[in-house]
Amino acid sequence: MPIEYTLQRMTPADAPTTVAWMTRQYGFDPKEVEEWVKHLHFNWSMSVKALDVAGEVIGLLNMSDYRIEEETEVIRSEQQELLERLNGLKYIAVFSFIVDEKYRGTSLNYDMIMSLWPDLQQYDFVFIPVMHHLKTHSYWKRWGAVEFFRDGMSVYYMLPLSTKAKREVKIEK
Repeated sequence: MPIEYTLQRMTPADAPTTVAWMTRQYGFDPKEVEEWVKHLHFNWSMSVKALDVAGEVIGLLNMSDYRIEEETEVIRSEQQELLERLNGLKYIAVFSFIVDEKYRGTSLNYDMIMSLWPDLQQYDFVFIPVMHHLKTHSYWKRWGAVEFFRDGMSVYYMLPLSTKAKREVKIEK
């Protein structure tokens, strides 16, 4: 039997839900997450939430307009030229993507991304930071994401969308 849910674009009113989900999922300090949500350029209109038939949140895909160097400052000293090339392209970041455990392995995560897909086409690429210990590295690679940098905390991927990103950006490790 197919699962039933609705997808909705998010608004700043969804900030408390985002903080609660990120705190619960990743074990981050709630005050720190509140600061991220306030100051790291969340793009609410490009973020999506999934609601079950009872109206309960079962998934969040938070997008952000923050820059690569806001996520990994070390890239400036280690790969300045790469950072400049990437910052010369138009991109949006996946800040957090969390699906309730009961819905993992369903089509929900795919449907959430695809609900944004037409709007994502205005970007050259999607920036996807993934902490080393998370299990989503292979997930993003299946979407076509390519690693472009790593530091002690995370691996940084880009999902190229435009011909320009695919042609002009040579990923260096």
